[in-house]
Amino acid sequence: MSLHDLAATILARRGADPETSWTAKLLAKGPEKCAEKFGEEAVEAIIEAVKGDREKLTSEAADALYHLLVMCAARDVSLDDIEVELVRREGRSGIAEKASRSR
Repeated sequence: MSLHDLAATILARRGADPETSWTAKLLAKGPEKCAEKFGEEAVEAIIEAVKGDREKLTSEAADALYHLLVMCAARDVSLDDIEVELVRREGRSGIAEKASRSR
């Protein structure tokens, strides 16, 4: 499944019954809960990266990507919006990008 497929699935499940869809259940709990869940999954990915377990890191990274997209969907930020921002930054030094955001 591509990230675009995943993002489309998340949007399709937005109005689904929270009793039958984990995505709908998360979205029904609101953006704050979606953000909390993304944070939990990101920390789990970090832990596996530190441990060096490639298989577990792969699984946790997939969870983190899913929950990132759910969190963004909860605030009406689409994968397309994120891609536009990445294109805007393309060819720009990461150091310069960070410096421009801290002002």
